Amino acid sequence: MIRILTYNEIDRAQWQALVEQSPTATWFQTPEAYQFYMSVPSELSTFVYAIQLDDNLKALVCGYVTREHSPVKQFFTRRAIIVGGPLIANDATDDQLQWLLQEVKERLHSEAIYIEIRNLHYYSPWKHAFEQAGFAYQPHLNIQVACNAQHQMSEQRIRQVKKALKNGVEIYQAQSEADIKAWYQILQQLYRKKVRTPLWSEDFFLQFYRDGVGKYLLVKHEGKIIGGMMCPILEGKTIYEWYVCGLDEDFRECYPSVVATYAAIEYAKEHGLPIFDFMGAGKPDIPYGVRDFKMEFGGEIVEHGRYLHVNKPLLYRIGKWGVNLLKHSRW
Repeated sequence: MIRILTYNEIDRAQWQALVEQSPTATWFQTPEAYQFYMSVPSELSTFVYAIQLDDNLKALVCGYVTREHSPVKQFFTRRAIIVGGPLIANDATDDQLQWLLQEVKERLHSEAIYIEIRNLHYYSPWKHAFEQAGFAYQPHLNIQVACNAQHQMSEQRIRQVKKALKNGVEIYQAQSEADIKAWYQILQQLYRKKVRTPLWSEDFFLQFYRDGVGKYLLVKHEGKIIGGMMCPILEGKTIYEWYVCGLDEDFRECYPSVVATYAAIEYAKEHGLPIFDFMGAGKPDIPYGVRDFKMEFGGEIVEHGRYLHVNKPLLYRIGKWGVNLLKHSRW
């Protein structure tokens, strides 16, 4: 018998077993990620759906619906995000994945203007299932670093790290909520001045620390936090760059963003994590300075892409126009 399951119907042991066995496993599809999403209800609403054949889970998607806080913006910014892509069993079939994706699409139709699946693995073998379920492929690049003895950063990045450490920069794991608050102020400034896209509230980042589901690898100079990275961790497999920031212009000889990235790669090597995942490097064939920066850490460019289904085309077009306006406006 085949069934679609929701959260309360999913056996936790089976879910964890699927995480451990699936070739498409990421932290973002784990029970821990779901619990973290659930712990910040003011920021997002969480969903998880799975498909079960007899007593075996064949595929699962875990994600969230988020929106801006003002009443008008809420209406135009309702979006469902599935970070990492579906969690798929080795013996799952196209039909099973297609059925699950169709159910996700139908159940989120009234809640979200669009559904975006941000892949962190190759899903080429299941492309037909995505397309048959109504999800269109969107090219998107990523960079992943193999954290082994052969790994080598560019000479420029090596020089910068050595210079920063010589200048008294310290790599520091967050020890208190005060550390998170200091780091968040830097991140908030970055998003306000340069990124210009929505950012979670401070409580989102504090809750990540409270839940202990990853690490904050911070950069300090003379006792002051000047940068750092928020890193979810899939034990034994991957450490992720979810958010990173640094006061690079104010501390030019300390290279905080460089040191933060170096810190995550070194953490992976020291703790037996084979992969450091940058979680995005822009669109192919479009120049992107951030991608150039990331490539100097010795990673490989991959195109895992994204899948998109638009529930409400008109609202989707209006929302895209609003985001572009925000990015190009002067503050």
